[in-house]
Amino acid sequence: MFSQYMQKPEGLNHNKTLLVFNCHEAWVYQLGVLGYNLDIIVGLEGRSKQTWDERMRPVPPNSRLITLSDALKSPTSYYCIITHNMTDLLDVKLRPEPRINVIHLTIETRVLEEKSNIEPEKMTEILHEYLELIGGHAVAVTMNKGKSWDFTEDIVLNSSNPDDYLPYSGQLACGLQISNFIERRKEYLLWDFREIAFSKVPIRIVGHNPGMPGVEAVKNWDNLKEMLQSHRFYIHIVDPRYEDGFNMATLEAMAAGMPVLGNRHPTSPIEHGKSGFLSDDPYELQKYARILLDDRDLAVRMGRQAQKIVVERFSTTRFKEAFLKSIEIARHKWAGKKVEV
Repeated sequence: MFSQYMQKPEGLNHNKTLLVFNCHEAWVYQLGVLGYNLDIIVGLEGRSKQTWDERMRPVPPNSRLITLSDALKSPTSYYCIITHNMTDLLDVKLRPEPRINVIHLTIETRVLEEKSNIEPEKMTEILHEYLELIGGHAVAVTMNKGKSWDFTEDIVLNSSNPDDYLPYSGQLACGLQISNFIERRKEYLLWDFREIAFSKVPIRIVGHNPGMPGVEAVKNWDNLKEMLQSHRFYIHIVDPRYEDGFNMATLEAMAAGMPVLGNRHPTSPIEHGKSGFLSDDPYELQKYARILLDDRDLAVRMGRQAQKIVVERFSTTRFKEAFLKSIEIARHKWAGKKVEV
């Protein structure tokens, strides 16, 4: 059964409703700023939790959690459907509304994680042909991910709002890294490099990582905010062949006022020596970590610069304006679709 809508914020878009598959809560939570009602599909295969994971984010305002079966039978005329992969697209093939496919991973990462036997070029071709056929629209969360799938028409960067976080203190002389399923992602997390860089530095790892003793997911968003407030710096190290120089957790850390340490990634938003430290030499990166551990005031100053970057480049206002435009593009494409679905 449908749950009741939560309290609706001001500026609601005339009671229009979006249908969205729950991919990861931090991204879906952003949709709350759009002003639409949200029907969020939970209970999907492959998820560690069969409902919304409130450890990551609270359920967005003006939303309700429903099953896929309920969504397919719903009498609601959805303003747009938001999917995240071909499985989602096929699951709603009989729904009569416009749809967006959001690209969260490079094709190289998807192939690596899924251990797919399908060639990347074929996967790209299938998605392009299907979206063209049904009048669907693709939105990528970074230009790098868009290029990977050859969808660069519409790039909507993730966002974070400093007002959502506690004033940064950095009182704990300890680094912080947030990542799930590290064991299966070590290749593109450059784990060997990371182990050398931080082997003798106090680091706290947070996330859902079965098999890693002492590593746990946060209790809730408030718990995460406390960690971002208290730890000295944040770590983001990834292989540029697979991932961007920032992700949602990195933006959260920056919004909270944390300096960031990482490798010299071409898409990193961090300015070396100003909002954090970057190096491709693990021993040099360890040196920078120790500098921040010994100098809390420096960490505070660098964190303020990181926070400014989020305000300038990754604001929720920018996300809202961009994604509202994406929805209208999707509706226009759907109106001119080639086939009935």
